[in-house]
Amino acid sequence: MLVIRVCFSPCHPVAGNAELFSSPAESQLVPSILNAAHASRCRLRASRVLLVGMKGLGAEVAKNLILAGVKGLTMLDHQQVSQEDTRAQFLIPVGSLGRNRAEASLERAQNLNPMVDVKADPENIENKAEDFFTQFDAVCLTCCSRCVLVRVDQICHKSGIKFFTGDIFGYYGYMFANLGAHEFVEEKTKVTKASQGVEDGPDTKKVKLDSTETTMVKKRVVFCQLKEALAVDWSSEKAKAALKRTSPDYFLFQVLLKFRTDKGRDPLPESCAEDSELLLQIRNEVLDSLGVSADLLPDDFISYCFSEMAPVCAVLGGVLGQEVVKALSQRDPPHNNFFFFDGIKGNGVVECLGPR
Repeated sequence: MLVIRVCFSPCHPVAGNAELFSSPAESQLVPSILNAAHASRCRLRASRVLLVGMKGLGAEVAKNLILAGVKGLTMLDHQQVSQEDTRAQFLIPVGSLGRNRAEASLERAQNLNPMVDVKADPENIENKAEDFFTQFDAVCLTCCSRCVLVRVDQICHKSGIKFFTGDIFGYYGYMFANLGAHEFVEEKTKVTKASQGVEDGPDTKKVKLDSTETTMVKKRVVFCQLKEALAVDWSSEKAKAALKRTSPDYFLFQVLLKFRTDKGRDPLPESCAEDSELLLQIRNEVLDSLGVSADLLPDDFISYCFSEMAPVCAVLGGVLGQEVVKALSQRDPPHNNFFFFDGIKGNGVVECLGPR
């Protein structure tokens, strides 16, 4: 992320320094853009975020939000540090096995940016009352079961809180966002029409982009809830046509989420044989319940969804952190509503799935 700090002397307001700009139009435009950027920065600086789950992905998201400069970040996790956590979780110091993950991450997280109020909460999210979430402007969940995700999303949706969730399963990663009715501003290149008589030929009437002038455009987008996004009816003709364009990672995410919900954990390398067989069974059940063929997920997916891969955490943590920053600052278009990353192919895709 590129952070630009602009400092103005009270004796030299931007609007009065026309010599800084190449044209009168720019001298009028730049202050409005800077004002919009300042407003976005102020919104971000006044925001408090709840981050649940301090494994590898949680550490990446925490780092990005703290460095971006939110007002406060609360890291919530009731689990203890395991040997697996040391592979991708860089906020936990050596010798922390057995400690609470959130508390073990606190010191290094605080040192990233003393201007941010970073706290650790060792309680279980399942024990948190509804009013606990209302103190935050955004909630980001990792390492949670489906029922917890749906419950917290409904609370956030009702209270106007930005909701995010994401997870890493081996080489695969996903994120989902529900921002409700979200308004944001986007900087656009100004569109101008060619002057009559200036040019001849077929290009005369074409709309041209003037790269020297930009304008701030206000937009609005509406998100659906997670429960609706997970319950897409694929039996209709319209849905079947859309199925050909839908990433199979959406169905892989549903399979892995059901495994976590049923077993209370993610697939483990030490129980690879047992978990692989169960994953294939769950795949058949999930895809059958959704009304799609099991061929959408070939059997070899089970070879790539164990443990957390640090590079995948870095990529998805960067995307997820950026989306939280964009939502809080209300600057630039957000991903609506899924983002899937395939570490084997090395690419990511944004999918908008839910009721039409």
